[in-house]
Amino acid sequence: MPKKLFTVLENNPEVMNHLARDLGLDTTAFSFYDVYSLTDPDMLAFIPRPVLALLVIIPLTPTWYEARTAEDKDKPEYAGKGAAEPVIWFKQTIGNACGSIGLVHCLLNSEASKHIRPSSVLEKIRDDALPKAIWERAKVLEDSNAFEKAHADAAKLGDTASPTPFSDEHTGQHFVAFVKAKDGHLWELEGARKGPLDRGALKDDEDVLSPAALERGIGRLMTIESEKGGDLRFSAIALAPSLD
Repeated sequence: MPKKLFTVLENNPEVMNHLARDLGLDTTAFSFYDVYSLTDPDMLAFIPRPVLALLVIIPLTPTWYEARTAEDKDKPEYAGKGAAEPVIWFKQTIGNACGSIGLVHCLLNSEASKHIRPSSVLEKIRDDALPKAIWERAKVLEDSNAFEKAHADAAKLGDTASPTPFSDEHTGQHFVAFVKAKDGHLWELEGARKGPLDRGALKDDEDVLSPAALERGIGRLMTIESEKGGDLRFSAIALAPSLD
């Protein structure tokens, strides 16, 4: 059976807020915002705090590939399932779905999970997937027509026309989510990895844009690239309290 393919999403607040709302987030509580700088206080001041998660586009480079391969090579397939796990993580089996899966990782694993509407697509996905193991959990997303429709509707909102998907070959960039989860740790969540990655505990007053989180999260990836003179075309949006 051919692999299911989605249309690639743009990583901008309009697209992701629309998708989050369609899937079931109460966006009067939390919304996504552009991140224009990771270090400039004036630019960071535009983002409400605390920041619950970052949805990041990273460039797919040989340096990145080597680093992730080295980190994953001796790890077993993720065996976690159930409510006792600190995060709910989805293996990506849908082509070009890294954006919507990244968004799901942000919403289901952060404080925003308390603001998901009852009987929504997200609630159904969470309830169906939580007790399941890695491949059965991935099938929950594959089989969700409502998830597929919400993704397709959001893809139409991008600033550039989305090409018709004909393969799942990477376009040169990939989505990764960094989330402060219920255990107070920073988690790197990417469906193409072997499992969720615990990047360590954060203090109660440290959010995902705090220096500690940036150093272990997107900053770590940027350092790996910069040391090899690589591609630094990263972009990020932040999940934070809504202003309205």
